[in-house]
Amino acid sequence: ILQKDGSVSIEDNGRGVPTGMHSSGMSTPEVVYTILHAGGKFESGGYKVSGGLHGVGASVVNALSKWMEVYIKNDGYLHYIRFENGGHTVAPLKQVGTCEDTGTIVTFKPDAQIFNETTEFNYSTIRDRIRQMAFLNKGVRIIVSDKRDENPEYHVTETFHYKGGIKEYVTYLNSSKTAMSEDVIYGEGKLDDVYVEV
Repeated sequence: ILQKDGSVSIEDNGRGVPTGMHSSGMSTPEVVYTILHAGGKFESGGYKVSGGLHGVGASVVNALSKWMEVYIKNDGYLHYIRFENGGHTVAPLKQVGTCEDTGTIVTFKPDAQIFNETTEFNYSTIRDRIRQMAFLNKGVRIIVSDKRDENPEYHVTETFHYKGGIKEYVTYLNSSKTAMSEDVIYGEGKLDDVYVEV
């Protein structure tokens, strides 16, 4: 969600970032959002499909933000942590409520002192990237919203959900072209724990 105040919120319905203590003596969320290479993609077998290095991304986004807030829902509890001015913890992880679902909500505001040309996000660039991610992760539903306009009538929300994966992506890319073949040539398989979709 692109928010009216210039911040961005990202919510998922995954298992939620672990909220226990890390071996470093810091809470796990503090490690995830402040230390490079701390995310789950660097653990063996963490992901079947990857769209980027978000273990690096989470801490880098935090470092480049004026502030970042994280709400974590797991094990029946809602936890909260806040960072400011480049990733400094100003509100350590604490339990702030209970919940029945799981997931993580991250809201951040880019730091105008770092991004001195603009901190305004381009909706069409984000929408196009989200569409690609939905194609490349078949079956995943991603909803993107732009709530920056003062008038709620002009708020935009689009949902991207493709059961056909990259096969459907090729059909989309070919929609304005004359295709060489009526059918999209497609294959998928797994060998030695490596999944490939072509």
